[in-house]
Amino acid sequence: MKTRSILLLAVVIISACSGTKDEWAAPFNGTDLEGWKILGGEGLYEVNEGEIVGTTKGTANTFLATEKPYSDFILELEVFVDPRMNSGIQFRSAQKESGTVFGYQAEIDPSDRKWSGGLYDESRRGWLYPLDLNEEGKSAFKNNQWNKYRIEAVGDLIHIWVNDICTAAVKDSVSSAGFIALQVHGVGTKEEEGRQVKWRNIRIKTASLEGEMRELPASVDELNLLEK
Repeated sequence: MKTRSILLLAVVIISACSGTKDEWAAPFNGTDLEGWKILGGEGLYEVNEGEIVGTTKGTANTFLATEKPYSDFILELEVFVDPRMNSGIQFRSAQKESGTVFGYQAEIDPSDRKWSGGLYDESRRGWLYPLDLNEEGKSAFKNNQWNKYRIEAVGDLIHIWVNDICTAAVKDSVSSAGFIALQVHGVGTKEEEGRQVKWRNIRIKTASLEGEMRELPASVDELNLLEK
């Protein structure tokens, strides 16, 4: 009986340890910006009541980037943005020697253009998947409320979802790893300074991703940039 109990305990421990790699992790601890760094411009970042708050200042784009790089992942978070400003979520991104941040960006665009959830390549190729390729996706983002983003970056596949609506789907291999960053877009006038964007409930999954990826709706065409 003693041997059997020991074996049973070993099985439980092994199962528990093997399961931890499949769990979601929280890159933001909800208290301070430990594990993150500010890159680029003069935009401000602070933590308030468990939320990351970014404030516009200066003409250059500013980024709050993870110190840790990520390759394949599924990232989920919520964002609340002043409808008079622009923002974005960088991923598989890097910084040039000049200080310029570049890489993939899931767009946060509360303007009348309604391109939130589109895929932009910051300081490199520009728009990869604008929302004129997905008219239905334009209705996903809602102003003056929290919006949930889900970014699936697995191998060559990049799929973006806003409020459970697929807004962009791309096959691309230009960047396979890099930091994740929250953007405060630069502004052109002093009157535009002081506007804010907030993020909360940030979580990321980096293992056993294939089974977690959502099926693309028939109405969304996956853009294959590998052939270009």
